Amino acid sequence: MAGPLPIGEPAPSDGSLPNQVAIDASSRTLHAYLHIPFCRVRCGYCDFNTYTATELDGVSQSTFAQTLIGEIALSARVVSDAGLPKRKLASVFFGGGTPTQLPASDLVAILSALRDAFDFAPGAEITTEANPDNVDVDYLQQLVGGGFNRISFGMQSAVPEVLATLERSHQPANVPSAVTAAKEVGLATSVDLIYGAPGETLEQWRESIEAALSYGTDHISAYSLIVEEGTKLARQIKSGELAEPDEDLQADKYELADQLFAAAGLNWYEVSNWSRNSATASAHNVAYWASQDWWGYGPGAHSHFGGVRWWNAKHPAAYASKVAANESPALGREILSDQTRLEERVLLEIRMSQGLSIDLVKQLNADHAKLISTFIADELIDARAAIGGHLVLTLKGRLLADSLVRQILA
Repeated sequence: MAGPLPIGEPAPSDGSLPNQVAIDASSRTLHAYLHIPFCRVRCGYCDFNTYTATELDGVSQSTFAQTLIGEIALSARVVSDAGLPKRKLASVFFGGGTPTQLPASDLVAILSALRDAFDFAPGAEITTEANPDNVDVDYLQQLVGGGFNRISFGMQSAVPEVLATLERSHQPANVPSAVTAAKEVGLATSVDLIYGAPGETLEQWRESIEAALSYGTDHISAYSLIVEEGTKLARQIKSGELAEPDEDLQADKYELADQLFAAAGLNWYEVSNWSRNSATASAHNVAYWASQDWWGYGPGAHSHFGGVRWWNAKHPAAYASKVAANESPALGREILSDQTRLEERVLLEIRMSQGLSIDLVKQLNADHAKLISTFIADELIDARAAIGGHLVLTLKGRLLADSLVRQILA
C-alpha cells in the first residue's frame, strides 16, 4: 500500500475552496488526473495507492467509472462556486494502478463527463497509462474514438529476469506489438522504464534501452528504482534475499540512458524524461512541474489550485462512500505559504531543461552568487545559461539535483 496521507487541516465536506484559488487563475492552465487504483497483481516494488481484486472490500470495478463521474460533477460545482474563470482542460491523464483494467468504454465515459464539465482546450493532450498485456487494436480504437490521443505503456524492462525481480506480469514481447498497434490507430506513444532492480547489470539495462528505442516511440521515461518502506521489495532487501541497488551503478545507468537516447534523437526535457521534440513531451507532467492547476480524481488522488493542495480518501470503499453521499471525497488540505510555494518551485523547476530562474535563487539564498559560482566550477550547471539568468543542470548536475536543491534552500 502507499504511505500515509499528508497531515493537513480537515477539508470541508462540500469541497469548497478558499478565495485565494481565484487569484491570477487566468494565468494558469487547468488539468485533470484520474486515478484508477486497480491492478491484476501487485508488483513487489510498488508503493502506489493500488488494489487487487481481493483487497477491495466489496468495491466493484464495474461501478467505479460512475463514482469518478460523481466526483467530476462535484468538481464542476466547486470550481464554479469558487469564482474561478472558465478554463478548458489543457491535459487529462489516466494513471494508476492500471487504467486499462477497466473496459475502454468506461475510460471513454469518464472522459466524456470531463468534456461535458469543462471542455478541452484546442490540442489538449489526453493520455492513459496502459499494461501492454491487456490492450488490443479494438480496445485502442475505442480509446481514439472517445477522444484519447496518447498512451503510455508500462514497459519497465525488456529482460525477463529483471521483470521477474520487479514482479511485473506482462510479457516483454507484447510491448512492441502494443506500441505498433497504438501508432497504427493514431495514438502518440510513450514507454516507461525502471533501472536499478536488484541484480540488473549494465548490459541488461542497455538491452532494455535499445529495445525501447527500437519501437520508434517519441517519448521515454526512465526512473531510478526507489526502495519504498513497506513494500515487498524493501522486505526482501532487508532480509538479504535481494541486494540493495548500488548508487554508483545507478549513476552509470542514467548516463548510459542519456547517451543512447540522445544518439537516437531523444533529448531530456526533465531529469527522468526524454522526447523527440517539445511537441512530444508530456504536457501533463510539465504542468505539474510548472505548478499549474489540476484536479486529481479518485482514491488517494491529490489536487492543486493556486497554492491550495488537497487529497482524497485512499481506499476505494471510503472514497466511493463519500461520493455516493454527495460529499467531497477530500480528507485534508494544505494552504501553502508564499515561502513554501517558492521553495517548491525550486524543487520542481530545477528538474527542467529550460532551467530555474536565478532571480528565484536570489530570493531564497543570500549567498547566491558564491553558490552559483561553485556550481559552475564543479560543472553542475551550464555556465552560459547561468550568464543568461538560468540555472540549467549539466549531466553531472542532473545526477546531483537533490543536493543542489538542498544547498539553494539551506
